[in-house]
Amino acid sequence: MVYKVYVDGQEGTTGLEINERLQGRSDIELLKISAEKRKDINERKKFINEADIVFLCLPDDAARESVSLVENENTRIIDASTAHRTNDAWAYGFPELSSQHRARIAASKRVAVPGCYATGFTALMYPLVSTGIVPSDYPVTCHAVSGYSGGGKKRIAEYAEADPSDEALKSSRFYALTLKHKHLPEMKKITGLSQPPLFTPIIGYNYRGMTVAIPLYSRLLPGKDSAKSVCDFFCSYYKNQHFIKVYPYGSEGGVVNGFLSATGCNGTNMLEIYIAGNEEHILLTARLDNLGKGASGAAVQCMNIMMGIDERTGLE
Repeated sequence: MVYKVYVDGQEGTTGLEINERLQGRSDIELLKISAEKRKDINERKKFINEADIVFLCLPDDAARESVSLVENENTRIIDASTAHRTNDAWAYGFPELSSQHRARIAASKRVAVPGCYATGFTALMYPLVSTGIVPSDYPVTCHAVSGYSGGGKKRIAEYAEADPSDEALKSSRFYALTLKHKHLPEMKKITGLSQPPLFTPIIGYNYRGMTVAIPLYSRLLPGKDSAKSVCDFFCSYYKNQHFIKVYPYGSEGGVVNGFLSATGCNGTNMLEIYIAGNEEHILLTARLDNLGKGASGAAVQCMNIMMGIDERTGLE
C-alpha cells in the first residue's frame, strides 16, 4: 500500500526535515501544497482530508486548528507541536518507553511527538520513576544544552546573521530564566513525577545536537542505588531498542578526551544514554539530535509504527 502523506507546516525546520526523510520512499506519496496557498485554510483542509497521515509542524494554535479541519475517520495525525502532548486522548509518541506506549502508537489516529528536551528527560526519568528506583516526589533538577536550531526559524536567523566577533552570542546562554519552560507539563506528566523538575535549558553555538543531564543523590533513593547499578538497570531496560544506546558503566562511550559533546548523535535518530558518578552521586545524561530523535526522526518513526512496517525505515 502507498500512503498519502501531507506535512502541514512544510516550510518550518521540522517540516523540512520530515520531507527530506521521506524523499524517495516508494511506500509514500507526498502531497505538496503550493507555497502561496500553504496558509489558505480551505486548501489546507483539502490536503488534510485527502491524506492518510498528516504531520503537523506548526505553532500550537495552528496545530489545534488543523485537527479541527479533519472531517473523516481515516486521516491519522502526528503532531510535532506542544498542543497535545499532555492530552490523554492522544498517544505519546515515544515507543521505547514501554510496550504499552508502542502498542498505543500503532493503534492510534492521534499521536503527539515529544518535545526535544522532554525526549531526553523522559528517556531517563520514566524508567526510574515507573519502577520505583526514583520516588515520584524526588526533587529533580535537569540541565540541558541544545543547538540553536531548536529555537526555530527566528533563532536560526539570529545566529546566521550574527557578527562572527560577537562573543556573547558564541557563548552558551541560559534562557527560560523564570523556570517555566513550555516542556515542563509534559516532563512532569509523562514521567509520573508529582512536581515538575527544576529545569534550566541552555542554548549553544552549535546548530543542532543536545544533551540532557539529571543529577541524583544515592542517599535519597529508596534502594540507595549507585551509578553502576543504575547504569546496569538502563542497559537491561533498553536492551532491545534499536534507537536507544546505553553505554556500559565505566566505558568511554561517547566521551572524547574527558568531554561529552552535544553533537555526537547529529544526523541520526539515535538517543544515547551515558551514566557517570560513584557510590554517592549519579549523573544521568541523554544525548540526541534535537532535530532527529527530538523532532522529525521521532515523527517518522511513529509513522512507520502506525503503518505497521519496520520502524527503522528511512531512518538509518
